[in-house]
Amino acid sequence: MSFPIRSASVATAGVFVFARILDKIRLDAAGQLPAGYHVGIIEGKRTFDDRVSRFLGVDFSALRERVLQGGSDEEVIEWCFENGRRPDAEQIEIWNGFMQKRGWNDAAAAGLVQQKIDAGLAHRDDIQTFFALFDAEEGRA
Repeated sequence: MSFPIRSASVATAGVFVFARILDKIRLDAAGQLPAGYHVGIIEGKRTFDDRVSRFLGVDFSALRERVLQGGSDEEVIEWCFENGRRPDAEQIEIWNGFMQKRGWNDAAAAGLVQQKIDAGLAHRDDIQTFFALFDAEEGRA
């Protein structure tokens, strides 16, 4: 059985993390989001959900409403492009590079270390980014 939330490295219209957030929104609405996962914005913290919605120029609650109206991932991201902004190829490349490396030698590194400890993965020196942590926790690596 595959994990119900896709990897952060799955791209929708070239944008990493977006498909993962849609999975979390849909599972949360159905009461099936696995324990320990959050959806949206957590007060005082910059989450991947928050970063994606700001990158696309849409309010997270509006994105959530649109997802729950139905439609494919591609239809939802097109809605984001129409109601927020449509990043060009270079902006998407920079976004993806930033997100892929989040936690590696940056301001989020301490948070990654703590989350590895919390997940019982502190011994895994190969986990150097949040993408790698998510995949390890969800059985993809």
